[in-house]
Amino acid sequence: MRTFNCFVVERQFVSGSFGLDRSTIDHGSRRRVAFTLVELLVVIAIIGVLVGLLLPAVQAAREAARRMSCSNNLRQVGLAAQNYHSAYQRFPAGYVSHPTRDGSAPASVMMDPITWDAGPGWGWAAGLLPFAEGNALADSLRYDQPIWSSYNQQAISATVPMFLCPSATGGDEPFEVKDEAGNPLMIAGQTMTLGRSHYVASHGQESCWGECGSAATGEVFTNIYTSTTKIVPINGDAANVADGPFFRNSKTRFRDVLDGTSNTIFFGEHSSALSEKTWVGVVPGAFTHPRFLSPENGPDAAATLTLVHAGPSGGELDITGSPIIHPVNFPTYHVGQMYSQHLGGGYVCMGDGSVRFVTDFVDLYLWAELSSMDEHEVIDWEKF
Repeated sequence: MRTFNCFVVERQFVSGSFGLDRSTIDHGSRRRVAFTLVELLVVIAIIGVLVGLLLPAVQAAREAARRMSCSNNLRQVGLAAQNYHSAYQRFPAGYVSHPTRDGSAPASVMMDPITWDAGPGWGWAAGLLPFAEGNALADSLRYDQPIWSSYNQQAISATVPMFLCPSATGGDEPFEVKDEAGNPLMIAGQTMTLGRSHYVASHGQESCWGECGSAATGEVFTNIYTSTTKIVPINGDAANVADGPFFRNSKTRFRDVLDGTSNTIFFGEHSSALSEKTWVGVVPGAFTHPRFLSPENGPDAAATLTLVHAGPSGGELDITGSPIIHPVNFPTYHVGQMYSQHLGGGYVCMGDGSVRFVTDFVDLYLWAELSSMDEHEVIDWEKF
């Protein structure tokens, strides 16, 4: 009897005898499946929060990969330099220029009357190509001809991935060489487009480009701690000023690096967001121009297409009377310093081929000590 009553109640419920018809039941079921506006807004908010949490992690992972790629590029550069030295018993020149001690040179080398820079102009990176799996490009270059020779016109605009940092935002494409006024430089009736590089070689503490030509003498620091200087003869020879491994017509050997190769910076970063650098070399009469303005920033001579220095240079002092030293990302933002777009600092390659990350807060004197190769400073790595 109980079973029958349950059956009756069930049939009454389904048939609507309790005041509910089937359409009402079906309609209610459909409404329970859909989202309300409040629920939809909550879901959207949760998704937004998750995306906000995820994006920084994705960006951090991408930057970590870019940093690894950049450090690997510099390791390849360092290894190529070691192999170059094994082959020629010296490192490549900062750039190759017709040597002169009085400013005389054949017209074919297009010597700059101020800096005494001249052809052929090939830089350190062009010299490393055969030792960095760049044989095909190296074979297409005529090193016995100037950079601007018609034989080299196409090859000098080539893009070499090893010389490009993935974090640099200023572009990877070739660029047109400019004169001091910022106009396209004309040599032999033509402009030049050079392949870009995000890596530069160290000239040391001192710079010797714009002032190392027609000037007979120059002022150099003899002690960065006491700010003492002396006047030295130049006579067109940058070796009389430079205290780093790469300069005009340099022929640095391991035995010349008296401070030790593990204590001397050879190469580092310079993002094209600050200024344009090239793997090709130096063109007489060219100037490197900053791509953004800062109080200490301005165009500089052609040598800065491939080289930078750490400071101090030429007896320059700041308003406190201290030597001006500019490590990676120092806010002078000069075209003749290292500059990286990695968060917190940039990479350098030491003379032994090792790669180190230098923070934005590196001790200034330590940076100067690491940049020179024969100043006999005592390195305190605790300041690194």
